[in-house]
Amino acid sequence: MKDFVIPPKDWTRDMGTPASRADVAVTLTVDGIPVTVPAGTSVMRAAAEAGITVPKLCATDHVSAFGSCRLCVMQIDGMRGTPASCTTPVAEGMIVHTQTEDVARIRRGVMELYISDHPLDCLTCAANGDCELQDMAGAVGLREVRYEPGKNHFLRREHGEPNPEWRPKDQTNPYFTFDPAKCIVCSRCVRACEEVQGTFALTIEGRGFDSRVSAGIASDSFLSSDCVSCGACVQVCPTATLQENRQIEIGTPERIVKTTCAYCGVGCSFDAHMRGETVVKMVPSKDGKANRGHSCVKGRFAWGYATHAERILNPMIREDFRDPWRVVSWDEAIGFAARRLRETQASHGRESVGVITSSRCTNEETYLVQKLARAVFGNNNTDTCARVCHSPTGYGLKATFGTSAGTHDFDSVEETDLALVIGANPTDGHPVFGSRLRRRLREGAGLIVVDPRRIDLLDTVHLNRSWHLPLLPGTNVAVLTAMAHVIVAEGLENEAFIRARCDWDEFLAYRAFLLDPRHSPEEVERVSHVPAEQIRQAARAYAGAPRASIYYGLGVTEHSQGSTTVMAIANLAMLTGNIGRPGTGVNPLRGQNNVQGSCDMGSFPHEFPGYRHVTDTQTRALYERVWGVPLSDEPGLRIPNMFDAATQGTFKGLYCQGEDVLQSDPDTSHVQSALASLDILIVHDLFLNETSNYAHVFLPGSTFLEKDGTFTNAERRINMVRRAMSPLNGHADWEITVMLANAMGAGWQYGHPAQIMDEIAMTTPSFAGVSYDLLDREGSVQWPCNAQAPLGTPLMHVDGFVRGRGRFIHTEYVASEERTGGRYPLLLTTGRTLTQYNVGAQTRRTDNTLWHEEDLLEIHPHDAENRGVREGDMVRVASRAGDTTLRARITERVAPGVVYTTFHHPNTQANVVTTDNSDWATNCPEFKVTAVQVSPSNGPSEWQEQYRAHAELARRILPAAE
Repeated sequence: MKDFVIPPKDWTRDMGTPASRADVAVTLTVDGIPVTVPAGTSVMRAAAEAGITVPKLCATDHVSAFGSCRLCVMQIDGMRGTPASCTTPVAEGMIVHTQTEDVARIRRGVMELYISDHPLDCLTCAANGDCELQDMAGAVGLREVRYEPGKNHFLRREHGEPNPEWRPKDQTNPYFTFDPAKCIVCSRCVRACEEVQGTFALTIEGRGFDSRVSAGIASDSFLSSDCVSCGACVQVCPTATLQENRQIEIGTPERIVKTTCAYCGVGCSFDAHMRGETVVKMVPSKDGKANRGHSCVKGRFAWGYATHAERILNPMIREDFRDPWRVVSWDEAIGFAARRLRETQASHGRESVGVITSSRCTNEETYLVQKLARAVFGNNNTDTCARVCHSPTGYGLKATFGTSAGTHDFDSVEETDLALVIGANPTDGHPVFGSRLRRRLREGAGLIVVDPRRIDLLDTVHLNRSWHLPLLPGTNVAVLTAMAHVIVAEGLENEAFIRARCDWDEFLAYRAFLLDPRHSPEEVERVSHVPAEQIRQAARAYAGAPRASIYYGLGVTEHSQGSTTVMAIANLAMLTGNIGRPGTGVNPLRGQNNVQGSCDMGSFPHEFPGYRHVTDTQTRALYERVWGVPLSDEPGLRIPNMFDAATQGTFKGLYCQGEDVLQSDPDTSHVQSALASLDILIVHDLFLNETSNYAHVFLPGSTFLEKDGTFTNAERRINMVRRAMSPLNGHADWEITVMLANAMGAGWQYGHPAQIMDEIAMTTPSFAGVSYDLLDREGSVQWPCNAQAPLGTPLMHVDGFVRGRGRFIHTEYVASEERTGGRYPLLLTTGRTLTQYNVGAQTRRTDNTLWHEEDLLEIHPHDAENRGVREGDMVRVASRAGDTTLRARITERVAPGVVYTTFHHPNTQANVVTTDNSDWATNCPEFKVTAVQVSPSNGPSEWQEQYRAHAELARRILPAAE
């Protein structure tokens, strides 16, 4: 496969103003060239469509037209003056002249004024060669400047005395520099912050020559302001005012490689700007269908972990996990691992070993790891991190709709009239989607948030009403069922949709179930603590919206009733007909970049790729024919079962690729005991993580920048990952899995990930039409992609459900076994923060730690006062499973009786206190409901001290032999 390198100018061309979505076409003439565009298109964009570039400074297609710079003026027959082309809409028959003597004279005069107030240090400027001001000066033919330098932007006046108006650079942000001396006050950055990101952190202060960009109040810097470092302002800046520090250090990039972000499930497309094999910057792709040219602080800036000094680049082995590591060759490491696996199976049986696939690796790599278990180990002991996050999504949506994934694309949010967000915090966990949702709220959509904690989304300024239902952790099912009760009791259901698309008899039974008084808002208020009237108002709002959508996250799935909650969500959508149309749908916000793909690729122990059960004779026969080996029809072990079996002595070997189960899974002490019981633990990762403390083999992995493949995001979108630099460890991850399989006698022959995708397409109906050629051509597609949908399926269940008729399932509320009491009176729930990601292995090795250097415990002022806890105090959090210590943050974002923390830092190990309670259908852990007590502490817990000491011993590496 050839490298996919973007031509420097073509793919990144700025059309000046955003595209119009009007259905009506308008034809006009620009400089004698006829051009047809949608009504509402600006004359500037129409000219660009005709291949004519109009000079501009304040205009960019990232934000709406502003018309302040006056550089884009033109003449139109029949119209007086010289209007700005960016703010002038096209009209049928319009005749436009972009180049006349009057226009040229005006543009040179405008440009002369800009240059008079701008430092002319072009040769040493970091934007040299990539500066629109420089380009526009050439475009208008400016050759001299008659005016004296302005007072704002120069350090010294004409006669050498200091200039009191001059402002120094703001270098507080670790990723970019703000140089006010080079600002032309085009307001692009301010508009991007408002329109694209929705943070409103920037403003223009002052007037005339005194106007300047400000990050908040006068005492604020970019670091101390509300800026979330998304980089939108940097991306639109036409000068060197806002510059990425890497470009200042390295210089202008020479080539661009299009790839996909390796953080959350939004799946943002990025253009990696490279000099040789060095990344200069990551710029979100304007043609990225998931992110539409936007990004967050992680995707745009936090990729430095790829070259971090702590990254392990050589294989290592040891006989016992208490021994120091020994650096060895690839051949020795692979041979050692293969021998140990064979010996383990010989001693303890074929079922004694298994794999855990990675949700951070590509589809192709994940496919090979589950194939390793089935075709080489000879069992179905394969599982993935979805077990501890979104496995209830797969179960609940498959039971109700017939497919195990979200129903709509992210573009659909732009047409929703009301968004119900439950158990998710999009602005922190999925920030690019969060920005898109915020924009829709500002345009008038309503909002319902069902969450124990007040999330930032509720602070969005918008035109419609919003409701916050601050339920008690663990009562999701009760609240959603109460909303459904209100809908049927008040006759708000969509009967026509239900009769046409769902099983009517099942609906009638479900309706009778709902109308039982125990499901009324008044009864549910007793257990959920949500006022009955709020439940009623939210139900009426959801049912009454022309197009309502539901977005949910781990606050839904990580419960003992996670699968039931997903089914309750599906019931709500079917009750109201909010499925199969733009602006509606049931949309799980997946946590990791390829957690959807890891599920699609057959990582679950009971399903082959494409969610087909291992007992399905035809499917098994297909894989036996393609793989050339007999396959087991017995479902394998889930991750919790693996750990239980390990402590019982029957499960003895594990290949763990790209997952840190010791930090991410519940009941850490139990996981420790399980890992310590293994005869062979192979960790395949970038860094020595917490799981590797008990490993016998460490296989160094490769980052997304060093490999080819695909990721599948939360909207089922298959995106290309393209190699931008050579693997620092010498091999892409798929190659390492192939080496291990072949060392065990597999005889696999793959020359490129494209061949693996061809095998996936050949064996998986929903991927039947997927190929690298198609993805190169289309950019991305959403499965199912097959003969019936050759370009993919943005919206699911349009004319009917995958299972035929939608199925209403009773959702009886069953209280969690985890109860509060005198000893443990508070409920702990967990989540993520914007600047860190999952277990922090990547983000903790970047400057993102500047914003979140440790996990904190959020506690309500009332609960803090009762315990003598002050802001910043060390506190002990104890549960029935264990205890840990961390600092307290006193806030009213949580209700009395509820505390909250993140799990990004291993020195806290929040999962030490979480229990082994899990979802009844999928074993997804109940991370969100843990009864705890909080008390003042003067230092780390005994467990933390012991763990730290063991980690130091476990990470010793012997010096390399001479």
